[in-house]
Amino acid sequence: MSYFLNLVFAGLAVGALYGLLAMGYAIIFKVSRVVNFAQGEIMMLIAYMAYSVALRTDGSALLVVLAVLVSSVAVGFLIERFVVRPMLGQPVFSLVMMTIALAILIRSVAALIWGNYPYRFPGAETVQPFVIAGVYIQPLQMVLLAVYGAICVAVWAFLRFNIVGIAMRATASDATVSMLMGVSVTRLYRTAWVVSALIAGIAGILFANINHIGPDMAHIGIRAFPATILGGLDSVIGSAVAGLIIGVVESLTGGYVAATYKEIAGFVVILFVLMIRPYGLFGQRNIERV
Repeated sequence: MSYFLNLVFAGLAVGALYGLLAMGYAIIFKVSRVVNFAQGEIMMLIAYMAYSVALRTDGSALLVVLAVLVSSVAVGFLIERFVVRPMLGQPVFSLVMMTIALAILIRSVAALIWGNYPYRFPGAETVQPFVIAGVYIQPLQMVLLAVYGAICVAVWAFLRFNIVGIAMRATASDATVSMLMGVSVTRLYRTAWVVSALIAGIAGILFANINHIGPDMAHIGIRAFPATILGGLDSVIGSAVAGLIIGVVESLTGGYVAATYKEIAGFVVILFVLMIRPYGLFGQRNIERV
């Protein structure tokens, strides 16, 4: 039983990271109907920027957090302004290919600047895990889960009660009507990319402190993508919850089946779920009159 609980907790910790990235996927898709396949690379880039700041400030936590916030906003804004906005009005396939090209570009630039080797994040403390009911828990894993919960609540409140969040939901329903009502769709696109980059940056800095920082961080974006599909591409909170499901499934698969099957476990789950609910567990069915 202790072994099972340890696998579940480890899966929840990884799933929280997936859930954060999945929220970033869903926020952009909800507003613009674009799947951003550069989400993992954006997380990696912001983490590297924070790493550079940490090297020069002896790992000052306050300055590193400030660097994450500033670099996330800057990266999200620049990508939306100079990469996404010129592509508006183009076929969705072109936009998706653009995000793939952006992912390759970011990965190449990061390799040129920081190299291809993993690093230990400066100031990351090696704290002994504590045990509760036979479950080994790292303090930073608890921090990750707490941040995950706080961001879920903040994003839900933002979409539910904030005027910008309500406008984003309206635009997702019908962008043309929203424009006729005076909503600046371009500004909402920018907000979506900035918020998505901010969540990715927070996820990246947490992962870097728990594990390491390196080019392999970018692959987490692809491993988190099944959570977005499972939860529903148009459901931000649903994608976050699905991240926990995918994380636990991967952990149990690695523990009871084989570690080599962990990476495909999430895709197997969505394969079965989509045969029953093509729009995801929490997504909305789209009905079109023809």
